[in-house]
Amino acid sequence: MRRPSAKWLWLMPPFLFGMAYLDRVESGPTGDWRAASRAPVGLAPDPRATPEPVVQVYAARAVRWRGYFGVHTWVAVKPRDAGEFTVYEVNGWRLRRTGSAVSVDNRPPDSRWFGNRPELLAERRGDGVDELIARVEEAVASYPYADTYRVWPGPNSNTFVAHVLRAVPELRADLPAHAIGKDYLEPGFVAWSPSGTGAQLNVFGVFGALAGVEEGVEVNVLGLTFGVDLLDLSLKVPMAGRLGWPRTVPASAALAEE
Repeated sequence: MRRPSAKWLWLMPPFLFGMAYLDRVESGPTGDWRAASRAPVGLAPDPRATPEPVVQVYAARAVRWRGYFGVHTWVAVKPRDAGEFTVYEVNGWRLRRTGSAVSVDNRPPDSRWFGNRPELLAERRGDGVDELIARVEEAVASYPYADTYRVWPGPNSNTFVAHVLRAVPELRADLPAHAIGKDYLEPGFVAWSPSGTGAQLNVFGVFGALAGVEEGVEVNVLGLTFGVDLLDLSLKVPMAGRLGWPRTVPASAALAEE
């Protein structure tokens, strides 16, 4: 039996870029990002009508050219009886303006990211969630790279969210394969996976491997993630994120989209 020729491998980069382009176009407009919509899309509950505490994790295609290669992620919390959400994220422009990359803002957590539609990655509501919120806030305060930002290989917004998720494994969030920077670890080379359901080994966000119940099996090469998601029966690839079955949507998100 003849082996598949390696010459077909040259088709992989343009194929992945094409998939990323289609996803980028579908998720939002590609015009002037400064005039793009920041309107909410209906994935978050109305805080004034929702007394229970809520934690949510989101991802959306990044701004401008970066959106063809990866996503920006953030975490939002609403304590019990609070009238608004607090959104935690990291931005490079905030670092340049204030000296800290960590942004704390009160806004709808499901707002479009400069035109790009967000995806709900994880959510927890109800009893016990106030304790999770307290741990989220502690993790935000302990983020070790607040004074540093690099698009590649990190630390960046995805490094920040992965740091928070490791402190709150109950969220069981599986960060997308194209969340570049999620594997940039804190000082050291070994850590729990962001979902808390596995472990990973990584060298400065450039080379490494991860295995977890939620994430499946991932290999990191030059900051790009390749892998297999066994729960959702899909391939994890750079730029496009995943090929195969769509990510499992939390029940609350499915209700919001009906």
